[in-house]
Amino acid sequence: MLCYTTDGLYTSLTTLPSEALQTEAVKLFKGTVIKEPPKPTVISLQSCQLFINVPVEAASVDYHVSLAQTALQVCLTHPELQSEIYCQLVKQASCRPPQKSSLMQPPSCGFSPTGYVSVGSQGNETGQYATYCQRAVERTLQTGEREARPSRMEVVSILLRNPFHHSLPFSIPVHFANGTYQRLNQETGMRKASHSGFALFTDDPAGRDLEHCLQGSVKICDAISKWEQALKELHAGKSEGGTRVVKLMYKNRLYFRSQVKGETERERLLLASQTNREIVAGRFPVNKELALEMAALMAQVEYGDLERTILPGPGGTLSAKAQHHLQQVLDRFYPRRYRHGAPAEQLRESLWGGLQSWGDLRAATETWRPVSPSVQTRLLADQLTTKWAALHGCSSPECVRIYLAVARKWPLFGAKLFAAQPAQLSSKERTLVWIAVNEDGVSILDHNTMQVHITYPYSWVTTFGGCRDDFMLVIRSLPDQSSGKGHIEKLIFRMAAPKIAEMTFILASYMNHCSTTVNPPTTPTAACQPWELHG
Repeated sequence: MLCYTTDGLYTSLTTLPSEALQTEAVKLFKGTVIKEPPKPTVISLQSCQLFINVPVEAASVDYHVSLAQTALQVCLTHPELQSEIYCQLVKQASCRPPQKSSLMQPPSCGFSPTGYVSVGSQGNETGQYATYCQRAVERTLQTGEREARPSRMEVVSILLRNPFHHSLPFSIPVHFANGTYQRLNQETGMRKASHSGFALFTDDPAGRDLEHCLQGSVKICDAISKWEQALKELHAGKSEGGTRVVKLMYKNRLYFRSQVKGETERERLLLASQTNREIVAGRFPVNKELALEMAALMAQVEYGDLERTILPGPGGTLSAKAQHHLQQVLDRFYPRRYRHGAPAEQLRESLWGGLQSWGDLRAATETWRPVSPSVQTRLLADQLTTKWAALHGCSSPECVRIYLAVARKWPLFGAKLFAAQPAQLSSKERTLVWIAVNEDGVSILDHNTMQVHITYPYSWVTTFGGCRDDFMLVIRSLPDQSSGKGHIEKLIFRMAAPKIAEMTFILASYMNHCSTTVNPPTTPTAACQPWELHG
């Protein structure tokens, strides 16, 4: 019954609950198209026949990817056909080359058959494929079935690389806040997410400057598949849909002061790197002097001691390598808003500070000229060199500890900041504020000075989230002692829709954390991808 055939099927290989599904099983093998919306097009086991008969080549691998994805999407839409496709695959893989067995690998990673399926022996390549599929089925039984069809990345890795020859046939880099990347595993020296506050993010498939947090219950392969599908829909008919690859990032999302004592060195390093990104982007308050000190600490962490190789000549200059490192440090670790203008201001201050008379002032005013950007950069580099050299011999962990000790003096350290415009202002007024979200509540900050205007603890927050095209925060203050009545205030802020969604999720996470510390949840909440939200 499960012998290879070139003929079509006249009945399903498994018992199906309805005649309609039996018909679909036959069509699944023959490759007939079902045109009943909203069911997807079914092309599968002619897909299987085409998959088997057309050689797999790297240049045309997308052809086989499309065939495999289409067949598996049908089985995810109609779970009753999952065992059917296993039987059909075993039937067609019982003869001819191992390429037939490779089509069995994607479904074995996505869903399990209801009965035991085995093909081949372990002594040949087909048997090795079967062993890999058996292990994949066992993992599926342990971790649960998939929600989405395999991504292109996943199918290509299986088709072009014999999976049984590799301990990790399907791997993807995870980018860290300090710019490095490696496989995310137990050797990263991180605590579990509930203690460290770190989470996994993806970049935005639409190319926007956004990062989407993945819920802990989401399977990485499902997230990659949904990301690829969103990219494909956004770039229908364009080549970008097949060339871009999802980028995974591991970074801090929630910060809890009570968990600081248990921090590992890796957590501190990534937290310092992430804080530095906030400083560079202008979302962390530092003056020019402190910014140089912090940049020097990060330079010592990244590059170690500053090389003191001096070239011959009057005064001497740093080596080309040291100059390159200095430029890298200014680009990566120094705030963008301070890179130009600050040295010129310092020059004017030093010049005018040394004047002895009004005549000197007039002469200086007549002769003073703006400092060119190249001179400004050189002056900044000189100041950075002095501060970096002072850290000679300081180890990387020690510099990270100093860096975080200084950064944590800001009461809102670890908060996530969002730029917003109060809706009460007219559209002509461009006044912006920062909305800071942390474990204590929601704070409103001045956009320029980053001074806190007011903080609303979570016990005062009654409603929050998107309201039409704006973000709404409803506050109920404590009852007044004289009247005994609480005051309700509705705050509306203009923000981009993706930022509204991001801030809403973070607010919900902090508030849920506050409640779960008292009442732990009995069942996990359903997860959805931010890019699936409307807007």
